[in-house]
Amino acid sequence: MTLNEARTVLSKELKNIYDSDELKNITDLVLEYVTGLPRMEQIRSKKPWLTCHELENLDTITERLKQSEPVQYVLGEAWFTGMKFKVNKNVLIPRPETEELVDWIVKELNVQYSTLNTQCSMLDVGTGSGCIPIALKKKLPQAKISAVDVCSEALFTATENAVALEADVNFILLDFLQEEKWNELDTYDVIVSNPPYVMQKEKDSMHKRVTSHEPSLALFVPDDDALIFYRKLADFSLLHLNTGGKLFVEINESLGKDVMDLFLSKGFATVELRKDMQGKDRMIKAAITA
Repeated sequence: MTLNEARTVLSKELKNIYDSDELKNITDLVLEYVTGLPRMEQIRSKKPWLTCHELENLDTITERLKQSEPVQYVLGEAWFTGMKFKVNKNVLIPRPETEELVDWIVKELNVQYSTLNTQCSMLDVGTGSGCIPIALKKKLPQAKISAVDVCSEALFTATENAVALEADVNFILLDFLQEEKWNELDTYDVIVSNPPYVMQKEKDSMHKRVTSHEPSLALFVPDDDALIFYRKLADFSLLHLNTGGKLFVEINESLGKDVMDLFLSKGFATVELRKDMQGKDRMIKAAITA
């Protein structure tokens, strides 16, 4: 089977599962993974035939994709801020909107620390694959960054990513919701989190690829306490942010005002809400001093 034939067959097998744009992207990712050749090199390749091993691999991948398993889990990798991260069922798949949160933090700190001969300290809460702290470390190499997660398997994956991407991040196994554990953590200039924020009642409207494969622990919160992580993050930040420190969080698009009101009621001096590229309320910055 040639590369072009493989592309045609893969598209035909998956056309009833994905829309056209998503299907093209998935096809490119799969064939690059199977052949080791980026899209342009596939076109220029003088060896158009797939080997028996490549065909077997392609068949296995296709069957998993037909079961609505996310392509990132099937391939074991996902791209975030231009870097390839290892992902599996123990960690969420990194999203583009989280890249926007990272970019916001980087821009803020480049302004704040550009003229200061100081090292910024940061903590990521609920790190999963480690995509946030690793991306921040690569963009802000002088920063001292730690990250916590309640799942040891997730931390193992995050550590693998940090080693592969040569990012010095201190990973800590800790249940952040247990306040008695907070004394094990330091104080920081920046605290960041993309916590669980999807309400259980929203589950039925979500795609099977998310609900059946991504870790529920990292996704869902109770309907009657949807702000549990933001409340804990606020309380922790007021105790563990250094003077001038800031808290950055990703949020459920329907809870922007609720999270803002919560942070203001807790005593933050300023709270800023930002929309993502799709125009959805997606991230908040809260500062303890104006």
